[in-house]
Amino acid sequence: MMRVGLNLVCGRKHLKETSQSVYLARLLIGALTFGPLCDWIGRKATILVQLLLFAILGMAAAFVPGFELYRALRFAVATAVIGYNFSSVTLLAEWVGPWWRTRAVVLAQCTFSMGQMALAGLTHGVQSWRLFQTAGAAPVSLFLYFWALPETARWLPTRGRVEEAKQPIQRVASVNKRKLSPELLSQMVPEKTGPMGNALDLFRHPQLRTVTLILFYVCIPDSLEYFGLGLKVGDFGLDIYLQLIFREVEVLTRYSSIFLMERLGLKWSQLGTLVLGGVMCITIIFVPADVPVVGTVMALVGKVVTAAGFTISYVYSAELFPTVIRQTGMGLVGIFSRIGGILTPLVILLGEYHTALPMLIYGSLPIGAGLLCALLPETRGQTLKDTIDDLEQESCPQ
Repeated sequence: MMRVGLNLVCGRKHLKETSQSVYLARLLIGALTFGPLCDWIGRKATILVQLLLFAILGMAAAFVPGFELYRALRFAVATAVIGYNFSSVTLLAEWVGPWWRTRAVVLAQCTFSMGQMALAGLTHGVQSWRLFQTAGAAPVSLFLYFWALPETARWLPTRGRVEEAKQPIQRVASVNKRKLSPELLSQMVPEKTGPMGNALDLFRHPQLRTVTLILFYVCIPDSLEYFGLGLKVGDFGLDIYLQLIFREVEVLTRYSSIFLMERLGLKWSQLGTLVLGGVMCITIIFVPADVPVVGTVMALVGKVVTAAGFTISYVYSAELFPTVIRQTGMGLVGIFSRIGGILTPLVILLGEYHTALPMLIYGSLPIGAGLLCALLPETRGQTLKDTIDDLEQESCPQ
């Protein structure tokens, strides 16, 4: 048992819970650290650093003698986890063409839900927390084949490395058995228009500022509703382990969001999922306490819709931010998403003043965020923007 192994008993038993808070807080630092790093040294190098940190420090956490060192290692692992989450989405978005980009990113997100399902099963088969920690971190070493993955040909020209960008393009053309004319390659030139991009540029330019602020706000209620519904399952009168069912349904939901985005576009898909999820939460308030099954079903629908909204936001953010600042923007969006998760337990405490308050908040905030999405431009089927000027020159959304 972890409590005994790390002496988390008696006056120290609260430290186990604080380790989870430390983990969540470090997700913020991971998003803030690896976002700019990815835009600076590239997607491939950043992903390799993240995988190495995850594999080495995750394994090391299984052999620590004390809780303080364990918490420090959890700190580092959490930064790598959230960093990889966004870096992998950015790399996929920049390599895949407009019509396949959505499917590639969504399928990658599905693997996260599948991993969480496998983790739930692992807890029943492995009783020792040290073996559990080892089993969870060891497979990461298998993914170090990422060293063979080429850097994105979209990021390299923004750093003036055009010749390096031509090599992976030629390799991709060869694998796909497509002819690539020298004239087409000669059209590749270093991106010199506009600033290279930093966090402050997200607020200096009108169109980019609008996109950034709306995405910041969207992520807070989306995360708040997602985690809030998960934590409130037990309050509906049924077993808390229904969360495992939620996780299983999430995989199908994330995959189905592909068809939603391809049919409706990303803007209206994001708007629809936020509004529908909010409506479900508000409707739960009026469900009588003697019919808990109805409340649970509505919570399931709300969480499923919110999970789809989460997936859509990953794709949408990657397509809205220009290449020179894409990872920095997505990292900051991730920070606001984690803020929503951290606020969730505090919102639940408001139920002590009125039982309807948490669900009212979970419902009203996403509806407001969804309506704001109407101000964002549509990106379905469009080429990614490379520079800030490319985004600023785009016409205002209709």
